[in-house]
Amino acid sequence: MTSTTGEPVVVVSRHIGAPAKDIFRILADPGRHPDLDGSGMLRGGVSDAVVSGLGDVFAMRMHYDRYGDYEMNNLVVDCEPDRRIGWEPRPGRGHPDATAPGTAWGHRWIFDLLPDGAGATVVTEIFDGSSMPEDKRAEVDSGRAWWQTQMESTLERLAELCAAS
Repeated sequence: MTSTTGEPVVVVSRHIGAPAKDIFRILADPGRHPDLDGSGMLRGGVSDAVVSGLGDVFAMRMHYDRYGDYEMNNLVVDCEPDRRIGWEPRPGRGHPDATAPGTAWGHRWIFDLLPDGAGATVVTEIFDGSSMPEDKRAEVDSGRAWWQTQMESTLERLAELCAAS
């Protein structure tokens, strides 16, 4: 199921045949993120540390044609084990905005896990750009179909990872 609500918030949900605790374990491990990334931008974690709670920061190696190779530092802003995890990306090493203070877009990636029976979960991925500057919001709004497609792919890949476990 796919839906969008608010501007510029993009929301995509999928029923996955795995318990929430198993899904959360994958989402809390940045080393697994390239396996589920539907955008193709993630290249791997800078370290192998697993998210343990609010305030943790995990850095990801990324590639985007416009920027080349760079890193994003992700501040964990929402963490309820087996239920919800979210982070706010900030430009890191090699990103063109990394040296300019206050250039973070203010967006968040959130995964909400709602158990659905003994061995299934409804996973909702949320891109929340409601705190982004107006010019960045316009970019998200104009690319809404792209964002949705990438998020649907991410949840499909997450379902495949859970089925293979």
